[in-house]
Amino acid sequence: MSTSWTALQTALDQGETTSVALTEQALARIADPAGQGRLVFTQVYAEAARSAARASDAVRQAGACRSPLEGVPVSVKDLFDVAGQVTTAGSVVLRDQPAAQADAGVVQRLRQAGAVLVGKTNMTEFAYSGLGINPHHGTPLNPWQREQARIPGGSSSGAAVALGEAMCTIAIGSDTGGSARIPAAFCGLAGFKPTARRMPDRGMIPLSPSLDAVGMMAADVDSLRVVDAVLAGTAPVQRRRGLRQARFAVPTTVVLDGLDAGVATAWSRALSRLSAAGAELVELPAPEFAELAAINAEGGFTAAESWAWHADLLAARADGYDPRVLSRIRRGEPFTARAYLTLQARRRDWQARVLGRLQGFDAWLMPTVPVVAPRLAELEADEALYFSTNALVLRNPSIVNFMDGCALSLPCHAAGEAPVGLSLAAPALADEALLDWAQAMAPILQPAA
Repeated sequence: MSTSWTALQTALDQGETTSVALTEQALARIADPAGQGRLVFTQVYAEAARSAARASDAVRQAGACRSPLEGVPVSVKDLFDVAGQVTTAGSVVLRDQPAAQADAGVVQRLRQAGAVLVGKTNMTEFAYSGLGINPHHGTPLNPWQREQARIPGGSSSGAAVALGEAMCTIAIGSDTGGSARIPAAFCGLAGFKPTARRMPDRGMIPLSPSLDAVGMMAADVDSLRVVDAVLAGTAPVQRRRGLRQARFAVPTTVVLDGLDAGVATAWSRALSRLSAAGAELVELPAPEFAELAAINAEGGFTAAESWAWHADLLAARADGYDPRVLSRIRRGEPFTARAYLTLQARRRDWQARVLGRLQGFDAWLMPTVPVVAPRLAELEADEALYFSTNALVLRNPSIVNFMDGCALSLPCHAAGEAPVGLSLAAPALADEALLDWAQAMAPILQPAA
């Protein structure tokens, strides 16, 4: 299921494969005892998926496909409600909660589009980390250099590995500070954080409503475009954009600090290729980016808003939380109403100044994450390293969430190299144009061998 979106659609339309075949392949990969399925999925809906696939094939045969997602196996992160199932958000403290009465808005739209839901994927507990480590359910390992046991990134860890291991064709996650784009970058996938307000958030356990967005991962930009349209309830719109028309900002403040050798090499090569393809790249100091650490020094929206959601649950079940997640939630306890309102005002001021600085550019470019995926054992063993690495991988993508913008992570590494993502970002509601630019950039960043 790593084939291109166009090839997959052609195979389905011409009867070279079926939804039943695709679904059985996905379920076999999930069930393989030598694979990662037990760590990737918290719930598997094998029989329901088979039933949905049979129905989808009948719909296709009748010439009544509901959308381009008809019959395609998808996974959803374990913070979206699925009717009749308990939503646990990667935790153990919610296991005894009532089952969801209705599908989340995202799940409902996927089903209406004819997608086949194969299961729910593992995640950082309550989505509160960019590393993807989960002590309750285990941590899915990055497909790259599996023998070295590297992290997948988070918080949508299971989503990325499910996609990378062909356990689904589309993976739905969330993105509060990079939770879809970080694992996409670490695992060599395309990841998208759309403008939050374009997607339904009903039935989604929040981390920080001020920053949360639905996220998605796929093998290519074509796939992301289709999923984006389905979830946003719009028709896919594509405008062919040539890179000779593009004017991209390349911020030089903060986002290039601390690049490791692998990221630095891939980043430099990507910029050279884009420039050679005709894109105008303008280096741009962005002093506002350097302000974010101070603005969020007390934990920011994630701490304040997660504490508000978790306070009652913590009073009864704090001992069941991952301690590294618990400590971050507790940072929100001292937040006062005055501090929260001040934070909102500072965000509005910061957004206005950043918008002014980026005016006249089609998008801005930066490395999605400044390092390649580190080894799991090192982060599990060292508390200080865990938190410093978490802050580092969240640093660049979280700028877009604070901006309330949209962004993609596109693979830009060469074959055989560690996966590296290049981020293409823009202000709110520029999603369709951003997807157009990403479609033009993708073959430049990773040209066919």
